[in-house]
Amino acid sequence: MGVFSKSQMKIVTGDAGYVLEDVPHLSDYIPDLLTYSNPLQDYPAYSVVRQYFVDADDTVAQKIVVHKSSPRGTHFRRAGPRQKVCFESDEVHACIVTCGGLCPGLNTVIREIVCGLYHMYGVNKILGIEGGYMGFYARNTIPLTPRVVNDIHKRGGTILGTSRGGHDTSKIVDSIQDRGINQVYIIGGDGTQKGASVIYEEIKRRGLKVAVAGIPKTIDNDIPVIDKSFGFDTAVEEAQRAINAAHVEAESIENGIGVVKLMGRYSGFIAMYATLASRDVDCCLIPESPFYLEGKGGLFEFMEKRLKENGHMVIVIAEGAGQELLSESMHSMDQQDASGNKLLQDVGLWISHRIKDHFTKQSKMVINLKYIDPTYMIRAIPSNASDNVYCTLLAQSAVHGAMAGYTGFTVGLVNGRHTYIPFQHITERQNKVVITDRMWARLLSSTNQPSFLSPKDIIEDKREEGPTPTQLLDGENCMDDKPASKEICSTR
Repeated sequence: MGVFSKSQMKIVTGDAGYVLEDVPHLSDYIPDLLTYSNPLQDYPAYSVVRQYFVDADDTVAQKIVVHKSSPRGTHFRRAGPRQKVCFESDEVHACIVTCGGLCPGLNTVIREIVCGLYHMYGVNKILGIEGGYMGFYARNTIPLTPRVVNDIHKRGGTILGTSRGGHDTSKIVDSIQDRGINQVYIIGGDGTQKGASVIYEEIKRRGLKVAVAGIPKTIDNDIPVIDKSFGFDTAVEEAQRAINAAHVEAESIENGIGVVKLMGRYSGFIAMYATLASRDVDCCLIPESPFYLEGKGGLFEFMEKRLKENGHMVIVIAEGAGQELLSESMHSMDQQDASGNKLLQDVGLWISHRIKDHFTKQSKMVINLKYIDPTYMIRAIPSNASDNVYCTLLAQSAVHGAMAGYTGFTVGLVNGRHTYIPFQHITERQNKVVITDRMWARLLSSTNQPSFLSPKDIIEDKREEGPTPTQLLDGENCMDDKPASKEICSTR
């Protein structure tokens, strides 16, 4: 096999087009790095495991459905415990930080990092950094033990607190160095992972023996490569409650309309999956699918038809949908929050007013509209059972990787296998719903709503995407020809 560097990434090539996008290791820049036997070999819980450790050559394919003539393609290093570790248990001084917005499962990840380090590797020195990145140099720390974190998975939010922005690389690495921290676990979205990548680069430049591991967090499920982000299942499940309330309100009165706004600044995954799960939604509007209100084939025409047919309807709209239609928002298009996200107008409130105006002034039809915005309720709840299990495995994968000396990586599920992914692969773009794929077609079939696209739009969209084969899950062709942005299969 040949090894070479490309755009600061470790690339390993092999036969038949095999490409491994490897993650950095402390030995890349620390000469004569000592290694030790993994204490897991003496851990009673693992005594029943036939093979304790992941083989050094185990990798996970990014795409699992290929043609006969396809090259083996891109792979990532499989996560899990290694035979040799680069830290002795009493040497480890770890820290955990949470950044960005809230998401179900944050406390579960914190808990399982602490318990994994303590129980599996005998680590006793673990700090919680309060208040996000700025907490490294501006806030107190919290000593974390299994007793402290025992019940936190039952609560929403994060016991460490969080914030947006506050990233000062030099101050952060100075604090890490001054405190003697040698393992850093960073939980956050794409902006946070970009910050983690910069921290890793500075640590590498200084030649410090410090492992930096990221756990990707976004309720919107807009992180690329990975199958899904933690908290997403919980968000979709909780969104059902709001949709159900809107449906009950709408069907209980003549010409009732329920409008539900869900999270999804740039990606409409929550809205799409909540719509498919509920089966009570008549129209789903997401950022990736432009729509228009007036005229033939527009939203208002569809609403009039649906109200005449059923006497009620439910609309789900993602927070980032239709922003180009809000003329009032033009002055704020360039405004951003501390994380660099666009400040959006309330599209749910805006579209509710437009619907009322249309039916009052133009259609002369009496409607009863109820607007429900469960945004912060959804992200502030504890994670459900599915996400709790997922968070546990993500946390343990991060711990195994850091103990083995890997650094500058994000953990994630790729085609059902936990992997170590280079930061650059996670932060280079955002994952979005592709509206010329099967999943969106399934939604249109479920709701019977118009696509709001002309045949010309669809042809141009497909042409832009190109014929690159997609990542496929569960053996099903979830997405026809599309770029590397992923989609979760309906069978998952």
